[in-house]
Amino acid sequence: MQFVITAYDGEGMLAKRMEVRPLHLEGMERLKEHLVCAGGLLDDAGNLKGSVLVMEFQSREDVDEYLAHEDYVTEHVWERITVERMNVVYAQGERVSN
Repeated sequence: MQFVITAYDGEGMLAKRMEVRPLHLEGMERLKEHLVCAGGLLDDAGNLKGSVLVMEFQSREDVDEYLAHEDYVTEHVWERITVERMNVVYAQGERVSN
C-alpha cells in the first residue's frame, strides 16, 4: 500500500537540512524500490522547508520503521510529520490502479 509522508522542518533548520541532505539522499537511494516519488517543499522564497514522499510499504509499521532511521528524523531536521494512506492512481503519466 502507498503512504504519503509530509514532513516539515523545524524553525531555522535550512543549514542543518543541507548538511544532512547527502545522507538523506543516500538513504533514498537504498530505499528506491519503495519510492513512488519524493521532493522538497519550498517556502515563498524558494528555500526548502520540508519534504513530501509517496512510498510503497506493506504496513504502517514498516513506514514507522523507515522513519525511525531516516536521517532527517535522527538529526532532528524534521519537526512535524504526518503519514496518511494513499491510493496512487497515476504515476509518471501512467494509470497504475483504479
